[in-house]
Amino acid sequence: MIQLPVFRSCLLRRPFATLRPTLPLTALAAHNLLGREKVRVLLETFHSYSLHRSLMTLRRPLAMLLLAGATALSSCTTVRQGEVGVKRTLGRLDQQIVVSGPKTFNPFLTTIIKVPVTTQNLEIRSSLPSKEGLSIASDISILYRVKADQVPNVLQTTGLAYENILILPVFRSAAADVCARYFAKDMHSAERSVIEKAILTQMNGVLTTRGFEIENVLLKNIALPAGLAKAIEDKLESEQEALRMEFLKQRETRDAERRVIEAEGQKRIAVVRATGEQEAAIIQARGKAEAMRIEAQAVRLTNQLINRDLSPAVLRYKSIEAFRELAKSQNSKTIITGGGSTPIVNMLAQ
Repeated sequence: MIQLPVFRSCLLRRPFATLRPTLPLTALAAHNLLGREKVRVLLETFHSYSLHRSLMTLRRPLAMLLLAGATALSSCTTVRQGEVGVKRTLGRLDQQIVVSGPKTFNPFLTTIIKVPVTTQNLEIRSSLPSKEGLSIASDISILYRVKADQVPNVLQTTGLAYENILILPVFRSAAADVCARYFAKDMHSAERSVIEKAILTQMNGVLTTRGFEIENVLLKNIALPAGLAKAIEDKLESEQEALRMEFLKQRETRDAERRVIEAEGQKRIAVVRATGEQEAAIIQARGKAEAMRIEAQAVRLTNQLINRDLSPAVLRYKSIEAFRELAKSQNSKTIITGGGSTPIVNMLAQ
């Protein structure tokens, strides 16, 4: 093998800025991409070999080859928002994650694996067992996300196919365990949210330590067997009819209670009215008795006054006045004195 002599170029003593105008387009591109020092090394190598006369014919192809090789030694990729990257160099994963933005790497030695860390929706259709031993078909949405700081561990232990390797088996196991505790009709009632939360809790108990967070488990489009669905519908209709009859019974009971209350109210009103009338009559009778008593006392007092004031002299005077008045009358009169002082008068009309 012939060794080529190495010649030191006088260009090394010249500043690098003076070489740039004479560089071809590919060299300028290499300068912009690789930097000043790498281009300087390449030019020194190329110039030392180009001074040898036997390589003069290979000058341009060799420069192109060297520049292409140097350019291929560096590549660039972009980690988007909602992703993290992990560098894998010669099969070894870097434990430091790569955040969003442009990243350069050596494509021959290094690969950047991108993993989304936003919420992912895994849609599946599965058969869920019930307490009666039936299989209930349902569409299920599993909302999950990969923890950003656990991405290297996920790639190391599970790989990129973590949905089929880890998440789906854990869900099927948790769903079979939880749904077997409930009847098929419970999946159509308010118990469905309880079932979803129980599956979510059981899945997080397994997957949290593996770098995953299950945010929600949604059971959708639950399809019951035809016979069971008809039985549930009949039962619901019977329950609705029973509820309707119970409502009618309660309404009639309320109406009867209302009528009883009204009757009791009327009775109380009559009692109060009769009591009032009785008390009024008693008060009225008492008033009359009291009036009669007062009137009798007045008559007695009057008689006492009269008896006290009517002396025999007064009575004779009144008799004389009565005789005088009788004497003035034109009618026929019969006066009987009876020997007393008071006359008994019998007058006959003329």
